[in-house]
Amino acid sequence: MKLKDLSKAINQNAAFSLQEDYDNSGIITGNPESEASGALICLDVTDEVIDEAISNKLNVIISHHPLIFNSLLKITGQNNVEKCIIKAIKHDISIIAAHTNLDNYYYGVNNMLAVSLGLQNLNILSPKKNLLKKLVVFCPNNHADKVREAMFSAGAGEIGDYDSCSYNLVGKGSFRGSDSTNPFVGKKGQLHFESEVRIETIVPGYLLNKVLNSMISAHPYEEVAYDIYPLDNDFDRAGAGMIGELEKPLNNKEFLNLIKNKLHIPYIRHSEHVSKTIKKVAVCGGSGSFLLNKAIQKNADAFITSDIKYNMFLEARNQLLLIDAGHFETEQFTSKVIYDIVSKNFTNFALQISKKQINAVNYY
Repeated sequence: MKLKDLSKAINQNAAFSLQEDYDNSGIITGNPESEASGALICLDVTDEVIDEAISNKLNVIISHHPLIFNSLLKITGQNNVEKCIIKAIKHDISIIAAHTNLDNYYYGVNNMLAVSLGLQNLNILSPKKNLLKKLVVFCPNNHADKVREAMFSAGAGEIGDYDSCSYNLVGKGSFRGSDSTNPFVGKKGQLHFESEVRIETIVPGYLLNKVLNSMISAHPYEEVAYDIYPLDNDFDRAGAGMIGELEKPLNNKEFLNLIKNKLHIPYIRHSEHVSKTIKKVAVCGGSGSFLLNKAIQKNADAFITSDIKYNMFLEARNQLLLIDAGHFETEQFTSKVIYDIVSKNFTNFALQISKKQINAVNYY
């Protein structure tokens, strides 16, 4: 298997196009055409993780946080990032990062965090905008089922918890092929009218090419007529954060103890207690304080994230219970998400979760 195939498998689930503009997900080091013998999965690429990959004869590292995040002008080994880059290249170890694309993936970081806390009825806290496309294609009546199914199988037609969604309208199409054509119906050089079905469905932008390829492959016409329209609708299957509900309400103390036990945290930073029980909970693994207002707007009783500044705790007063549960702690399940994605696509591929992952923050 080539490195590009491994990257493609991640992209087919947590599409790299879902990453934020500032991010650097994808292949960080390595030739996409190089052979991948096995992969080590981690949260951060460190010297210890690279040594672990070397000792286990795994020539790919898949991390959540990109090793190269800020611009590099020189690679001289003057800091940990530069040292890791040099060491990885020296030992022919390729590195792939799945960062904010995994954050924005419905079954990604935040879903795993929410499930670990026992939350139910999960929804994206801040859905992605300008991501949906409407795809319209015209095909002869007796081929409509085949074309429609090909589009659905490639990821088109999903609205919330419904799939295979489309609108179909029967009409007549006209065309005339030149002498160089080989028409499926009709004769070249003659105007032809064919009873056709207009199939309309929706497609997330990151799946558009895949759906188009499947649609065209299933279509009988030599030249396939189709239209693509941008939509302003929110896409509720991708975006930042997640919100759900506890099976039963808890008081503030019970809820904080739940977080400590489930995430194995010695200490929790939080805003002052709000005098009500906790039922509706928003979460965002990693640095998610930018979603505080979204959590408030969605009437969350509590919001769990990390890297919260002092003024945010003031902003949360009397509105919800704001909890800083730690960056590492809220992203500790990320490696399992990546493992599940890759192992589902490559059952015989050597794959390990790093045993050298460390929390850079210590508690006293």
